[in-house]
Amino acid sequence: MTSPTLADAVRALDGFYPPQTAAGWDRVGLVTGDLQQTVSRIHFAVDPTLWVITEARELGADLLVTHHPLLLRGVHSVATTTAKGAAITTLVVADVALYCAHTNADVADPGVNDALATACGLSATDPLDEEDGQPIGRVGDLPSPTTLGAFCRALADALPAAPAGLRVSGDPEASVRRVAVQGGAGDDRFDAVRRSGADVYVTADLRHHPALEAREEARGGAPYLIDAGHWATESLWLTGAADRLRTALVAQGYDVQTTVSRLRTDPWDFVVPTGHGEPTDRPKEHDAL
Repeated sequence: MTSPTLADAVRALDGFYPPQTAAGWDRVGLVTGDLQQTVSRIHFAVDPTLWVITEARELGADLLVTHHPLLLRGVHSVATTTAKGAAITTLVVADVALYCAHTNADVADPGVNDALATACGLSATDPLDEEDGQPIGRVGDLPSPTTLGAFCRALADALPAAPAGLRVSGDPEASVRRVAVQGGAGDDRFDAVRRSGADVYVTADLRHHPALEAREEARGGAPYLIDAGHWATESLWLTGAADRLRTALVAQGYDVQTTVSRLRTDPWDFVVPTGHGEPTDRPKEHDAL
């Protein structure tokens, strides 16, 4: 069996995650690489950081597939004096191609949000919302009701280890069954979450004001909020995406290996509790787990 070319791998990836389905502001697809180069090993990761690129190079990868784009905003230099310049230079010198599937992987089926829904215990889902004409997010029902606290503990077990863990707003004894999910940043979807009738919303990057306003609208009830971390919620997609690509290329008669990054690119390293003396008062529905 022969190895595929980069063109073969890109064709398969574009089929899974069509570039035209990405949000208008996004930058997806092939970033570096020669379409005629041979690809024998493909490495998957959430972020195209210098550490991830070094990992891919040391593993002998010919192609690095990441969820987040390397060049989302304009740059004026690729000199190694900047991190992005060093990343691009390393990729080119090491002959490692880079392909990014971002919001087009979010809206794909299966995609990032399907992986997060599965981790939440959902087996059947519907789209939560729409962006640029594409369905995004997922919402569905658990097999049976559970408490918010028990749901959080099960979700924590299904997610990769990260320092910040889960941030939760809601009564741990509250009953939940209908779950909405949005991998990565999701505090712009609260209206859709309310329309969906979800009891709990699992997402990441919840900012103070949008989250507080959402809890005020709920009057302390559902939908409860879980901030599960940007990297953690999106990393669940990697293994399935790698397996799917390898299966597709092998079915075409190619010999190719896939690997998934073992590096945590969550930017935080540890958490330190704050405050001293008596704890400040909190409404009963916001008591911590």
